[in-house]
Amino acid sequence: MGEDTRSEVYAELASVGPYGVRPGHALITMVEPHPGHEYAYNRWYEDDHYVAGAMAMPWMYAGRRWVATRDLQLLRYPQKSAVAQPVTAGCYLSTYWVTEGRYDEHMKWTVGINKRLNRDGRVHQDRTHVFTAFQDHEATVYRDGDAGPRDFHALDHPYRGLVLEVVDAESPGRRAKLLEWLRDTHLPRRLAERSGAGGPAAMVTVFRPTPLPGDRMSYVKQVEGVDTRLTLLWFLETDPREAWEERFGGLDEEVAASGLGRVELVAPFVPTVPGTDRYVDELR
Repeated sequence: MGEDTRSEVYAELASVGPYGVRPGHALITMVEPHPGHEYAYNRWYEDDHYVAGAMAMPWMYAGRRWVATRDLQLLRYPQKSAVAQPVTAGCYLSTYWVTEGRYDEHMKWTVGINKRLNRDGRVHQDRTHVFTAFQDHEATVYRDGDAGPRDFHALDHPYRGLVLEVVDAESPGRRAKLLEWLRDTHLPRRLAERSGAGGPAAMVTVFRPTPLPGDRMSYVKQVEGVDTRLTLLWFLETDPREAWEERFGGLDEEVAASGLGRVELVAPFVPTVPGTDRYVDELR
């Protein structure tokens, strides 16, 4: 097949299938650069991988990187986490939206391009994937109803912080009930009671992880908790350090009291500044 024929395939692919704006799927990846490699990792991800290994791919239409400086890492809880061991592991978080209904097509591309990047020596190996999973969107809960940005704006809007919360249902059969309680009771109440004037959380998106393909890269471990886990992203209009305990303390106790699940991680982040090494010297 010649070059001209291959290029025509792009037009054919664009003419069929879903092409809405909803974030039907997400890639959420929390990574720990190895000690001494923080600057090299940040430059590789900013200058190469964020573009060639993510944003240049079909149907991945929005992305943002977040960072947890040491003081933010020390705010995390619970101390015994099934996600991060130790709980401070994973100082960089990247979040990406994938068009609803395009998961399978995107996965074929991402496996292929990452094999190529690895073969071409364009993969930084001095890092550990602490929590990496493609996820399906389950719900979005808004503080202000229809007055603010929608979830498909969330990675472009200049939010000042993000809180990653990982919750496990007591059993696979209980996850639907846990989701219902989070969506209809817990999150609306938390957003209203803990927001106060002007913030901090404008919305919470809820996702459930999907298993990674068998031909994934060897340095990315298979997803855990596929049948029980929910991943929550809290988008903040204020710095997460502002009144952290008042705003975000006790999430684990509230979930436990419901009898529906347990919180495995609550971790605050602030956005990186693209094209810079800001915060790299504050990670340790």
